[in-house]
Amino acid sequence: MPTLLLDGTSLRIEELWKVLTEPGWRVEIDQQARHRMERSHAWLRHWLRSAEPVYGITTGFGGLAAVRISPEEAIELQYNLVRSHSVGAGGWIPPEVVRAMLILRANVFARSYSGVRPIVAERLLDLFNHGLIPAIPKQGSVGASGDLVQLAHLALALIGEGYFLTEQGLEPAAEALVRHGLEPLRLEAKEGLALINGTTMSTAYGTLSVFRARRAARFADIAAALSAEALRACPKAYDARIHQLRPFPGQQETAARLRKLRTGSQLSQQPRPHGFPQDAYSLRCIPQIHGASHDAIAYVWNVVQTELNAVTDNPLIDPDTGEHLEGGNFHGQPLALALDFLAIACAELANVSERRIERLLNPQSSHLPAFLSPRPGLHSGLMIAQYTAASIVSENKVLCHPASVDSIPTSGGQEDHNSMSSIAAQKAWQVVDNLETVLAIELLCATQAIEFLRPARTTPPLERVIAWVRAHVPPLHDDRPLYEDIQTLRRLIASAGLEDIALSEEGTNSCEGANA
Repeated sequence: MPTLLLDGTSLRIEELWKVLTEPGWRVEIDQQARHRMERSHAWLRHWLRSAEPVYGITTGFGGLAAVRISPEEAIELQYNLVRSHSVGAGGWIPPEVVRAMLILRANVFARSYSGVRPIVAERLLDLFNHGLIPAIPKQGSVGASGDLVQLAHLALALIGEGYFLTEQGLEPAAEALVRHGLEPLRLEAKEGLALINGTTMSTAYGTLSVFRARRAARFADIAAALSAEALRACPKAYDARIHQLRPFPGQQETAARLRKLRTGSQLSQQPRPHGFPQDAYSLRCIPQIHGASHDAIAYVWNVVQTELNAVTDNPLIDPDTGEHLEGGNFHGQPLALALDFLAIACAELANVSERRIERLLNPQSSHLPAFLSPRPGLHSGLMIAQYTAASIVSENKVLCHPASVDSIPTSGGQEDHNSMSSIAAQKAWQVVDNLETVLAIELLCATQAIEFLRPARTTPPLERVIAWVRAHVPPLHDDRPLYEDIQTLRRLIASAGLEDIALSEEGTNSCEGANA
């Protein structure tokens, strides 16, 4: 059984994605990290014995930080904290995000600056390894002091007082733990605070979103190349000399990809139907538009990668010196700004994709049958697919209003600036989801357009993509419901199989091989 070891310093975005999406993985705490955690916890026990004032351990929380707590009350304080902060609202966080949260919170503890016992991290991973999904509401976090509300619901399940999500619905946590041979975690001093104080939900959403966004952005280049082929766009706009004179990395990457995908095409050598020496921006400026989003996604990737191994609770405990460090690493501002940017970058890819969809369906720009129907008039063809794309990109524009520019003070004014990173994270997740749908519609339209240009062929990489699409979605002859076609293409895009087929260096991937 493959095992991921957490040490608090080396977790990678790609590793987390692999563990979450491939069956059979276990996650455990590295032994050296466990020893460091024990050393950190020893300092906490020392402070309890000495009654030293330490935030959240021998004092109250937030606006109640001036209230002293006796050692006898320290454990009760932790239970009260988890219970009082479990006030979420709305629907449930997706299971894959919750599973990421379990790993990320354990990874924070493995860094050994939180003062908790190793068993706290191990119990989190017990939930992951047993497939238990705490029921966590989406709403309630303001993104400073971390994602308090959502992490409180996670902790509530861990101590046997919350709920787990199952295929049959909600199951009381106490019953589910017994069914899996697990005991509720018995909290000790600081452990309730450590469980709920951090950016874990925002980071989980951000990790999965930026991984999906990078993959979708690469596929956007492939979809754009297919549309450019169908519209017989001039390949000169992708000449390397143009892009060397404005050397943004993403722009150069996209231009190189378009050259690779289109070089040698019979379609690009055909006479241009409209006779203009250059194309509309949605075709001519693909490297500039897509490239900017590639660069933005790369920036967000680096921010999220840093946060994966960051210690984001408070107070922190230096396991070597025994100092307690009261600070604000729980503040989600770095994520809030980055995830707002991720939403914008992905929305722009969807915007320009929708413009190419419209050009493919419009006979005045495509010089193909109206709405790509063999019998326009009697049949509507793909007309309404563009409506759906237009609706989605309009929704994205609303979702791209930045969450990070807002702040509402909480906790009696003690927490007087909040990042709203949780809102930025959930908006980015939805925009990435929407981008995948719009790209599926572009793929549907571009492959249908190329049907009208046969027997001319495009390049081997793009022909492999078309062949795989046709193995799952037939050409449109008569009107039919397109919902399932779009969902099928979304799944193909999400699988990364189409990207592998188009961009493999040797071009050896077959439809059967990629489909296996």
